[in-house]
Amino acid sequence: MRASQILGLFRPSRPVLTVADAAAELGLNRTTTHRYFTTLISAGLLERSRDGSAFVPGGLLVQLGTFSLGRRAVVDMAPPHLVALARTTRLSAALSLWGASGPVVARVEEDNSNPVVVSVRIGHQLPVDSAQCKVFMAFMADQLHADRLMASAAGTERRRLAEDVARARETGLASTHIVDTDITAVGAPVFDESGIAATVAVIGTARTLPVHTSGPAWRDLAVAAYELSKELGGEHHYPQDFTALL
Repeated sequence: MRASQILGLFRPSRPVLTVADAAAELGLNRTTTHRYFTTLISAGLLERSRDGSAFVPGGLLVQLGTFSLGRRAVVDMAPPHLVALARTTRLSAALSLWGASGPVVARVEEDNSNPVVVSVRIGHQLPVDSAQCKVFMAFMADQLHADRLMASAAGTERRRLAEDVARARETGLASTHIVDTDITAVGAPVFDESGIAATVAVIGTARTLPVHTSGPAWRDLAVAAYELSKELGGEHHYPQDFTALL
């Protein structure tokens, strides 16, 4: 609690903070405040200023802030691409971000001209065998984490999942078919300058979106993901097989 209060004292008008200023503003004694500062330095959240008399945001805090801005950028830029994708394919289009342990749906656009809509709820965490999760595992920087996620699947399912992830790494696309409901989805990565930032997917049924053979919706999805990545400066991350679809 105190640590978050100290970090909350930093703002654009106050990029540097002293122990004395923090203690006075939070009503703490300097010894206690200095102890909190020392802990935050050890965690990489604060660093000493160049002259050593004050403190500035540390490398980890800057990295987290940059990551947060990147996530906000992709969410802000995605809507027109999702709208166009839903209209062109006559399917639902969804944007997912990586959450604590898997992709979480952040935005959804539905095709309002279609009387029957197959969609997904915003805030829903997608399972490890979803198309979007396969794409994330194919391109995430921490491949050991991807391996651990795949290891959570049962034997036969694990082999199939590993094959799908390897295919997604080559093609940039992954699909899934939920047999019980006949719902299908195809996912593609969205990159920024540093790597995968999100995934875009189209959602339908086995009739409206066949997943065993690529069709026009796959190309439309690839174009939408590529154009969004281009706006984010990450189009160079796509594999060659993906760009051949464009």
